[in-house]
Amino acid sequence: MTDRYAVIGNPIAHSKSPLIHAAFARQTGQDVSYEAILAPLEDFAATVSAFRAAGGRGANVTVPFKLEALALADKPTERARLAGAANTLRFDADGIFADNTDGIGLVRDLEERLGVHLAGRRVLILGAGGAARGVIPALLERSPALLAVANRSVEKACELRERFASYGRIEAGGFDAFAGGAFDVVINATSAGLGGAQLPLPQGLFAPDALAYDMVYGPSETPFMIQARGLGASCVADGLGMLVEQAAESFFLWRGVRPETAPVLAMLRDG
Repeated sequence: MTDRYAVIGNPIAHSKSPLIHAAFARQTGQDVSYEAILAPLEDFAATVSAFRAAGGRGANVTVPFKLEALALADKPTERARLAGAANTLRFDADGIFADNTDGIGLVRDLEERLGVHLAGRRVLILGAGGAARGVIPALLERSPALLAVANRSVEKACELRERFASYGRIEAGGFDAFAGGAFDVVINATSAGLGGAQLPLPQGLFAPDALAYDMVYGPSETPFMIQARGLGASCVADGLGMLVEQAAESFFLWRGVRPETAPVLAMLRDG
């Protein structure tokens, strides 16, 4: 019998997750189906319940439901609890297991695909919303020399600093606070680039050989990648690799098999 999985969000038609998980299933010989489900904004819990009742074994969760996904969990992981959000649900006999695979997806893309090891490096995250909160625990686990959070609202950045202060060295401030900071890795966790807007990036943000990484992705370089290159970033990358890596971690949590990500990423790039 084919096991059913899905990604639940609103909007959802743009999601690449069905393509990714279909490729994982073919590669690993797993008998699974994977669909995209549009949940009403006021009815996420009911959508999850209906899918589970219809035989669903697990689900990925995307915007704007990751906070609600964690609230449904009987068994949240520590990284989901720290992030305050979940993007992966597994429906077990004794309840709902919830995890957040965004952080490990980002770290694997940075370290295994891009060859950027985070230990002892200076890392800056732009933005203090859910995307930033979801990856900070995994980044701090890699023992960077410094993890800084820059945000237009300094108060929100400081909230993240307080939330994670006991897990590693973390600083917070407005964008101008980090002028001349010479960071080795600068990660855009804002959605500003989706509308073509530029971030107020100061001079001196990028160290020599710095990587500018955008958590969003597109068919060409994002506005942040272009802006960062103009300010001295020597390498730029988008978040498609992160998307594939976090999906692979979800697949492993569901099936106990870890798929190869490189051919799936190449398929998406070529497509």
